[in-house]
Amino acid sequence: MKLSGKVALVTGGSRGIGFATAKILSENGATVIITAKNKERLDKAIAEIPDSSGIAADIRKSSDVKNVVSKIIEKFGRIDILVNNAGMFPKIKQLHEIDEDEWNEVLDVNLSGQFRFTKEAIPHLQKTSGSIINISSDAGIKAYQGFNADAYSASKAALILLTKCWALEYSKDKIRVNCICPGVVDTDMTKPFLKTKKDKDFMDKEHPIGRIGQPEEIGKAVLYFASDDASWTTGAILTVDGGESIK
Repeated sequence: MKLSGKVALVTGGSRGIGFATAKILSENGATVIITAKNKERLDKAIAEIPDSSGIAADIRKSSDVKNVVSKIIEKFGRIDILVNNAGMFPKIKQLHEIDEDEWNEVLDVNLSGQFRFTKEAIPHLQKTSGSIINISSDAGIKAYQGFNADAYSASKAALILLTKCWALEYSKDKIRVNCICPGVVDTDMTKPFLKTKKDKDFMDKEHPIGRIGQPEEIGKAVLYFASDDASWTTGAILTVDGGESIK
């Protein structure tokens, strides 16, 4: 198996892309630890993922992040893979309608949260020459007409550049840092925008390949970056979006 003996941490792993990713990493031999704020969803997820465990944590709290990493090291002695997946999606509003608390919350979860987990994991990834995979978005690559989620787009664009910064910064430690930019994927986060057949048909047509994505398709891209198949790949930004961003 591609990840035998590896220990992988997947943030926001109780549902959607995080859950699919954790399951695929586990199926390929990794010992997987997932985080989520909701303990009930966390317990349900780990019951469905072989060789996994869960630690409840709020990505906005440094104390929670430190606790996750220390528990992993205490139990497993190492971290080989960090998947920075946890994130949130705000209400669709134009810039002048967003209040500062809303703006700050999105940046705290989608950007500062990734910083917190990466900072805590780096000393352990240095020992294993590990791999970091950041989950951004094609909304971090280009602007979309009518997609009024500025804080979200800003956080995802920043994560793309941070991927390149971290890749250079830690290349001397043989830590590989790569990024995946999904388009619209069929998850709980996107369901509010896909309530009717008309909504679904419109969104399918927005993607040149003719449909929105499935969480497993992002998980398989994560597997590539996490494995030795990508041993000479760092600083890469991979769009997995059915062609949406190239229109």
